[in-house]
Amino acid sequence: MLPAVSYDVGIIGAGYVGLPLSTTFAEAGCRVLVVDVVQPVVDALNRGESHIEDVESERLRPLVEQGLIRATTDYGELPEADAILIALPTPLSRQREPDLSIVESATRAIAKVLRAGQTVVLESTTWPGTTREVLKPILEQGSGLEAGKDFHLAMSPERVDPGREDWTTKTTPKVLGGISPESTRRAAEVYRRAIDTVVEVSTPEAAELTKLLENIFRSVNIALVNELAQLCDRMSIDVWEVVNAAATKPFGYMRFSPGPGLGGHCIPIDPFYLSWKAREFGFYTEFIELAGKVNETMPYFCRSLVSQALNHHSQRAMKGASILVLGVAYKPDIADMRESPAVKLISLLDNAGADVSYHDPHVASFNEHGLQMMSVEYEPSAYDCVVIATDHHSIDYGRLVDDAKLVVDLRNATGAKGTASDNVFKL
Repeated sequence: MLPAVSYDVGIIGAGYVGLPLSTTFAEAGCRVLVVDVVQPVVDALNRGESHIEDVESERLRPLVEQGLIRATTDYGELPEADAILIALPTPLSRQREPDLSIVESATRAIAKVLRAGQTVVLESTTWPGTTREVLKPILEQGSGLEAGKDFHLAMSPERVDPGREDWTTKTTPKVLGGISPESTRRAAEVYRRAIDTVVEVSTPEAAELTKLLENIFRSVNIALVNELAQLCDRMSIDVWEVVNAAATKPFGYMRFSPGPGLGGHCIPIDPFYLSWKAREFGFYTEFIELAGKVNETMPYFCRSLVSQALNHHSQRAMKGASILVLGVAYKPDIADMRESPAVKLISLLDNAGADVSYHDPHVASFNEHGLQMMSVEYEPSAYDCVVIATDHHSIDYGRLVDDAKLVVDLRNATGAKGTASDNVFKL
């Protein structure tokens, strides 16, 4: 006898994707079961306490109190949900190859409790074919059920942009594709309960590739302006003036800005998923891989820029110079440090002999890639050089130009004032 269904949705993972998704469904009146392997996170969620910036505790707590969200570490409760959405990380290995171990482990746990009639959807970003070639066999073998017949299976890639308020989980169109037309229909029914717009595609492979295309598009165009920035440096042309001028064209151009490198949970990683999968077909994504190489060299170029600024402005070497890196989050006004280029830049400056500190109003401390640091007080005048790696809006950059001995601005945060100041060196 099947268990009585008491949850509309079960969501695997309470991270940057899973928790906003959970609250969006709950706010639409759905009962949500959140499954996460970290017990302290589960306990905090059940108290209405959020660990994700995009979901404030004040927003989460009423949903928990109303019984619309409950968290657990027990996969055994999933049979009580109509649909199961997998929102787990898909990182790269040290060899820059896809690592699906977290998703595969969760899928095996789901297979043990999967019941007939449920809908399973993968939200995690991955290579085309993952849903059909990896998840489907695991679920079928572990449950004894047939996908597309006994249960439904689809792929709907997350499109989360942390810190963004104009486009949210609810308002960002949801692309999805199932392994059969009925799976697509069932998955669309699930999401339409909470998401404003659902875009159906013919297969999970099409949905998987859609997400990769979105982020590869950004990676390639950022690489273009990063390469242009390096050329502009040699030609003594202000790349920011060029980018701003090009952006005045109302058609045929989309603005992208250079910077110290790529950060975040998608853009630095997703292109490698497609490059890896393409090799299976004897195809080499040279354009995509070239963009990756350009973007990965930017922290090195920025280190050289800091060295040049110290030499030209202060007549001193990098070794022994005190440097304040301003901002270590991967983008403004959030605490997310995933793949932040600032960490690589700090490491390069440290290896060059500089005495490096950082200040970030959103990141009190971090322990990444062998670096363990704490944010220092904001005293720009106390350093030989201040490097703007992330342009948080709470900083007064005009005042910074006045107070600091030397500024290396990698984000054009100082604007026109920085352009006119002798103590500011721009990317």
